[in-house]
Amino acid sequence: MKHPITQEYDYGCGIACFAFVTDLTYQEAAEFLGQAQASSNRFYCSNFVAALNTYGLPYKNRRLKPNMKHEFSDGTIVLLRRSKQYPVGHYLVRHEGHWMDPWINSPYSKDIEKARSGFRKRLPGMAMYALIPQVR
Repeated sequence: MKHPITQEYDYGCGIACFAFVTDLTYQEAAEFLGQAQASSNRFYCSNFVAALNTYGLPYKNRRLKPNMKHEFSDGTIVLLRRSKQYPVGHYLVRHEGHWMDPWINSPYSKDIEKARSGFRKRLPGMAMYALIPQVR
């Protein structure tokens, strides 16, 4: 199993997920995505897919219907709906039957300096979008 990647910015979960699927370090991914993305509190799914495609990984995004059961393949990146726990949403990546969470302890620690990443069995919220890897 790959090692999880911890986000280094308050809103850097998308960058960590990008790094995870591209096998880059967090800093390499932040450099590839640019300073504007690194300092933003939003990473729109369409921009995320465009960045993955530019990197050479074919992805498509799909809005998910609420309260429906979804099957996710490895490499799928999901954006959770906004919630009290995740006020701007949160990105996670499916890997070997688990979810790589770039800030797994955020419900307990809001200090980015203490952020830890890890794998969870279930999503910690409702998925709103799925970024799905396409077969080459």
